[in-house]
Amino acid sequence: MPNIRAILLSAAAAAGLVAPAFAGERAPTRAERGQEQLARLLEGRVAGEPQRCVRTFPNRNLQIIEGTAIVIRDGNTVWVNTTRDPAALNDNDALLIRNFGTVGQLCRLDPVTTFDRITGFYTGNIFLTDFVPYRREQPTP
Repeated sequence: MPNIRAILLSAAAAAGLVAPAFAGERAPTRAERGQEQLARLLEGRVAGEPQRCVRTFPNRNLQIIEGTAIVIRDGNTVWVNTTRDPAALNDNDALLIRNFGTVGQLCRLDPVTTFDRITGFYTGNIFLTDFVPYRREQPTP
């Protein structure tokens, strides 16, 4: 029967050999990865005037960028809502949106609840902010 202590010491020694190669590197955080993803999505686009509501009918492409923002694609416009607590955004969550008298629109005061996509368990609430439109820059003649 192998000696448990010897196995643990061997594992620690192996980890010691591997660790120096990664000592100077740090894995990006969820928010950093989300910021990079959002930056790639908005590349070549210019921010417009923030709006309280955005059209969602007919269905628009809605995406959660983890730890960063909710993004809605509408033709050539990308609408970004960073929410009051972007760190709470998880791309494994599904959104349950309740509209208050704004049929076909999503507004900053609409309650949004999140649920785990797989288990269906409640994971939290999202508080929206204004939606910022990003459009491609038009070349000047």
